Amino acid sequence: MTATLIALAIVAFIALILGAGLGYASIRFKVQSDPLVAQIDSILPQTQCGQCGYPGCRPYAEAIANGDEINKCPPGGESTIKNLAELMGVEVKPLDGAHGVEAIKKVAFIREDECIGCTKCIQACPVDAIVGAAKQMHTVIIDECTGCDLCVDPCPVDCIDMIPLHESTSNWKWDFSQTQVGDIPVRQSL
Repeated sequence: MTATLIALAIVAFIALILGAGLGYASIRFKVQSDPLVAQIDSILPQTQCGQCGYPGCRPYAEAIANGDEINKCPPGGESTIKNLAELMGVEVKPLDGAHGVEAIKKVAFIREDECIGCTKCIQACPVDAIVGAAKQMHTVIIDECTGCDLCVDPCPVDCIDMIPLHESTSNWKWDFSQTQVGDIPVRQSL
């Protein structure tokens, strides 16, 4: 009995020492991120689609902060390019056609009666917008889906469709950056 208590005390002491060491290391060696990269990343649409040539929105934000072009994001389209140009203090450029064209916002729709529950779409989804379990039906959380289209190709039974997301009162968002009064655009500061 005493050997067990001694062993538990030794393990607890080692855990305490290692925990204190990790706590000190997290404070002492904290990596500071570039605030400009965070601002750029917040403007990007977070589709993680890779159409810009980078594996996700954060790497593209880092590239923009290091001088890359601001017009490589088809999902973000013209509004994202305008916001990036304003933030970076550069001229607005048209979307680079080599990376795609701006399309109507779409969301994934799984025909649930055809779904076999293989989970390949779940693994492909970069934003965890698909829920379901192995060998069970899957479905898409529409509010989380970014329309990146990455779940369509892995589906072995082709039961995923990309359907247009039409603007309605439930998903429409006001663009506060610019308001039009008659024929004169008025900038608002927020």
